[in-house]
Amino acid sequence: MDGTLVDTEPLWERFTYELSERMGRRLTPALRETTIGGSFGHTVRVCADHAGVTVTEDDHPIYRAFMYERMAELMDAELAPNPGVTRLLGDLSGRDLPMLVTTNTERVLADLSIAAVGSHFFAGSVAGDEVPRPKPAPDMYLRAAEKVGAHPSDCLVFEDSVTGMTAAVAAGCRVIGLPWYADTVVPEGVVTLDSLHGRNDFEGVDAATVFDWFHQLKR
Repeated sequence: MDGTLVDTEPLWERFTYELSERMGRRLTPALRETTIGGSFGHTVRVCADHAGVTVTEDDHPIYRAFMYERMAELMDAELAPNPGVTRLLGDLSGRDLPMLVTTNTERVLADLSIAAVGSHFFAGSVAGDEVPRPKPAPDMYLRAAEKVGAHPSDCLVFEDSVTGMTAAVAAGCRVIGLPWYADTVVPEGVVTLDSLHGRNDFEGVDAATVFDWFHQLKR
C-alpha cells in the first residue's frame, strides 16, 4: 500500500524523523531507510537504539498515539493515489479479479489510505495488527491468499519495500518490485517494474499488461 498505491512514504519519512527527534536524536538517512515497510514496533526500536534510550511498556502507547494523530493529519492533507493506479485498478476490477491490500500499517491508518485509493476496488485487506508476524514474515500474504481461496503461487504481488518483497517471496507469490531507490538490491525471485515497464509507476499499464507479466514470471 504505502509507496505502491499511495505516496505515503514521504509522509512516513517526516513522521519517523519527528519521532526520532522526540526520542532525543534525529535518525540518519541510512537508518531511516531501514524502517521503510517495517512495523511501527521496528521503527520505535530503531529510533530508540539510535538515541540510546530504553523504551518501556508505558512509553509505547504514547508513541502510538503520536503516530495516529500525526499520520492522520498528514494523510488528510496530502494523500492521493500514485500515477496510473486508479485507472489500472478499475480495469482489473472489471475483469472480476479479486485484489487485496496487504500492509504493515495498522488498521486505523490503513483504512485512510485504502479509502484514498478507493475501497470498492478491493475484495479485502490485511493490516499489520491482524497477523501474528508482520512483513518480512510471509503471514500477511498467506492470509490474503487464503481470504480469496487462492494458492500463493497464483498470486501476483506489487511491493515497493525490500521488507514487503521478502515477505511475498517467502509466501511463494510472484513478485514485481517498485523499489524507491535505483541502487536497491531486490530479493532473489523479484522482477522490478522498471525492467518490465521502463518506469517505476503504473502510467500506461492496463489489465492485459498485468496478465502478461503474471505469465512471464516463474512460479
